[in-house]
Amino acid sequence: MSNLNQPVKIGTITLDNMTVFAPLAGITNLPMRLMAKEEGCGLVCSEMVSSYGLVYKSRKTQKIMDSDVREKPLSVQIFGAEPAVMAQAAHMVEACGADILDINFGCSVRKILKSGSGSALMRTPDKAKAVIDAVRKAVRIPLTIKIRTGWDRSGSQAFETARIAEESGVDAIAVHPRLAHQGFGGRADWALIKAIKDRCRIPVIGNGDIATAEDAIRMQQETGCDAVMIGRGAIGNPWIFSQVLALSRGEEMETPTIDMRFDMMARYLGASVAYLGEESACYMLRSRLGWFVKGMPHSSRFREAIKHISSEADAIDVIENYRKVIRTADY
Repeated sequence: MSNLNQPVKIGTITLDNMTVFAPLAGITNLPMRLMAKEEGCGLVCSEMVSSYGLVYKSRKTQKIMDSDVREKPLSVQIFGAEPAVMAQAAHMVEACGADILDINFGCSVRKILKSGSGSALMRTPDKAKAVIDAVRKAVRIPLTIKIRTGWDRSGSQAFETARIAEESGVDAIAVHPRLAHQGFGGRADWALIKAIKDRCRIPVIGNGDIATAEDAIRMQQETGCDAVMIGRGAIGNPWIFSQVLALSRGEEMETPTIDMRFDMMARYLGASVAYLGEESACYMLRSRLGWFVKGMPHSSRFREAIKHISSEADAIDVIENYRKVIRTADY
């Protein structure tokens, strides 16, 4: 059995264990990261941050940078394609107190690709190297990158990007083994994680299709990766981190009770209101609170009701009314 409870070192930073909460645009904000940390996650990552937004002091971008000492160590991910701008943004991230800086080489959203950022960098190795070199010179904190398979199934672009990264002083590489155009479709090719791990001396973090604690253990066993990065599997389910750690110790995993789910939902609501303000938080949570009721009876009824909340009190009423429904259901 793999022991994902072991510490892992990324540059000068030592993580308590080998679990990482993936950077997810629009999702891994401060309240979400704190939930993962409370469940034992070794490293939490910010949403991806625009290098231009940082340099030109966008209010929205600066809000994404908010952090809390309780979530440390924190990795902040930036994206962009202009070396000088990326270097300046990286310096600003370090000055804000981030423990690790990550460069996005994996986003395949059209808007990002058009700017030459994200997965587009994997098509242009010279530019990729220029970006990495500029950022590496700009900061002293550990530097990581997150990549995909690239644009063809051979994985050649992933191998080349990993080689450039290691030679340029990157401290770890996270690998999401899907093609750029796949998005989250199809299956993640874990064999690519192993292939990159076999080629690299720096830590390799595996990512993709970890929906359960058993998946995390299996990924580490099959690929030999130095840590596992969990993204969608942790949305509405922060307990996956404590389950991974328990299973890797050979202990029985705790399945969250109904009340644990609802209590976490209420805490997420309160933390989001405190972080964003009531109006913005309620707008955001209309689509997010439904994550916590996946698989529960009458969950469609809850998701419909939550679409209409306009205040924290409204949301609490919906949550508590649904809690009563679930308690009387055969669940």
